[in-house]
Amino acid sequence: MNEAPPMALVDTASAPIAPAGPKGAYQPATKLRWGHALKALRRLLNDKDDTRQVFEIMRALNGAATAKGYHRLLATREGGRMAYERVEFAPRLMDDAWLDSFAPGTVGAAYRDFIRAQNFSADGLADISREGQVQVDEPHPYAWFGRRTRDVHDIWHVLSGYHRDGLGEACLVAFSYAQTKGLGWAFIALGAAAKGLKTPTPYAKAIWQGYRRGKAAHWLLGEDYERLLAEPLEAARRRLGITAATVYDAIPSNLRDESLPKAA
Repeated sequence: MNEAPPMALVDTASAPIAPAGPKGAYQPATKLRWGHALKALRRLLNDKDDTRQVFEIMRALNGAATAKGYHRLLATREGGRMAYERVEFAPRLMDDAWLDSFAPGTVGAAYRDFIRAQNFSADGLADISREGQVQVDEPHPYAWFGRRTRDVHDIWHVLSGYHRDGLGEACLVAFSYAQTKGLGWAFIALGAAAKGLKTPTPYAKAIWQGYRRGKAAHWLLGEDYERLLAEPLEAARRRLGITAATVYDAIPSNLRDESLPKAA
């Protein structure tokens, strides 16, 4: 399973690590590159499967969002432990025996079914994130937090109930902006919503609901995912305050890819 999901969430790219400064400390790049992001967005709207463009947008706009997220993690009850252990999650998600250990009805079982049905791979997404970005694998806390955010993208698909169609990805992008505060997510969501306004289907309304759902939910990046995957899916959604995607669910599945029509 080496294919990565379309428009997969990033965040290794959301705060690229700049070269060491005078004191030898790594710092996330903070300069916003709107022109680069706009070009990447046009390519993405023309081809929702061009996952690399998502990473390009995140590198251009997300600035210090990953660094801020890392420090927010440290302030949570178990964040210090998780940051100290610094577990790399992608290898865990590639462990078939581990995934097979989750009981039916759990988050882990739903995730397992999701990626296998689509022939996805956490490792495939990681490979795409490395294209043109040699610092993805830096041994640095911010880079680790970015990798962790990237690797849980498909778990967020499962928790949110958004599928991999164009509208589902756009809704999850809006959800992710509310969770991460990375401008790249907002930029993609607004671009998709603007295209959706050209059709009679309520795509923009569904994307806006995605943002509101993400804002209302608990902060998912503070979760211990190994524990979360063992929870019953519906119980986890209730605990995390993840409400139903009513607008998205009401749109017929055969119309959901129209949320990302071709860009001019």
